[in-house]
Amino acid sequence: MQMSAGLFQQQVTSLTMTQGLAQAISLLQFSTVELTDFIQERSLENPLLEMEDHDSKDIFVDRDFKRNTTIRYEEQDKQLSPLDFLTGEGESLQEHLIRQVSLLNLSEHMKKQVRYFIYHVNENGYFTEDVEELCLDLKITSTEGEQLLSLLQSLDPVGVGARNLQECLLLQLKRSPEKNELAEMIVAEYLEDFAKKRWKIISNKLSISLEEIQKVHDVIQQLQPRPGSSFSHDAPEYIAADVSVIEVDGELVVSVNDELIPKIQFQEQYKSLLKDKEINSYVKEKYQELQWLIKSVNHRQLTLYRVAKAIVEKQRDFFYKGSEALRPLSLKDIAEDLEVHESTVSRITSNKYMETPQGIFELKHFFTHSLYTSSTASSTTASHIKKVMKQVIDQENKLKPLSDQKIVHILAEEHSIELSRRVIAKYRDELNIPSSSKRKRFAEEVG
Repeated sequence: MQMSAGLFQQQVTSLTMTQGLAQAISLLQFSTVELTDFIQERSLENPLLEMEDHDSKDIFVDRDFKRNTTIRYEEQDKQLSPLDFLTGEGESLQEHLIRQVSLLNLSEHMKKQVRYFIYHVNENGYFTEDVEELCLDLKITSTEGEQLLSLLQSLDPVGVGARNLQECLLLQLKRSPEKNELAEMIVAEYLEDFAKKRWKIISNKLSISLEEIQKVHDVIQQLQPRPGSSFSHDAPEYIAADVSVIEVDGELVVSVNDELIPKIQFQEQYKSLLKDKEINSYVKEKYQELQWLIKSVNHRQLTLYRVAKAIVEKQRDFFYKGSEALRPLSLKDIAEDLEVHESTVSRITSNKYMETPQGIFELKHFFTHSLYTSSTASSTTASHIKKVMKQVIDQENKLKPLSDQKIVHILAEEHSIELSRRVIAKYRDELNIPSSSKRKRFAEEVG
């Protein structure tokens, strides 16, 4: 076999990922905050890029919709509650405790020691440090340390300063206006069996009825396991919807909230530099980057609008009836309608939110798996099945709660929905509904 080296020409076609194309794809999955940060970073690197506050009138809306959508936001602002503007900078739990200590008839030295203990109370109201170690820090005896802790536990809110859940519940029971010695005994000695509803063990040991234990359970349910939770001062987080859907004259109108992202412009003072041959290559490069960025952002917003509008058309009933009216919908369904790749729909719906007459929802919320009923072979959604399940469980006899297998039969016979017991257990967990043994009551609820 004869082999030789040489130069040959061959024409082939191949796909290449340009920098501009990669940028356009990455921008699709950016959230509004991530996109704003990205544009700000580019403005630092590109002197030709100028960012401006967006005019509220520049909203990408349905071309058939002539009304100024900003009116809706102005009208909505007038209906906001003053509570929406709370900053969360109120009194913290530690400040609340220290203020109480300052009003007590104690020496300044002892107040200082109690404050040191208060600094070791976490946001839930629990005392997190070992008393012995704090006694070493303060150079006091263990007895004095226990007295300081007892003083801390006498403060408001009731249960504060507890070292564990058991102590927290006991502190609340002991300070309750209506003394319940049985509840105190059960929490002190049988809390684990009580929590796991091994009530027959408690009933035999204390020679009491299950009905009496049920009453104790109802009392304990009213206690606060996290005494400091009401003093949480974390600032509330608000979601700014990327897309809005409103009803106008019986029609659902989609608008993309472009005002959430900075407005990108070309700095006019650099226009003359485009003709300067000495720095022409640098300016042209930055100008091309700017053009690509503007094009990528516009493409993102247009794609977001098209996908949102397709979702609205597919899930029309949701906007009038709520989540129970959601229909089975997949990314592939939207991709085929818009003639784009499924990954494009996946990216544009990530970390994006839609404001609707039913509230604000993540775009992913509108994509639900299709499940089939037995008799009609028609499809339904997991959210609908969960709603039916919850209704069935809410209507059960609490003295004889339904097992997962019994729920399977009820759904199949009464609602034509066939599911395995395993799926029922999974959905029940997702709804935070305990098992039948833990739902069982031994006495009728009072009131």
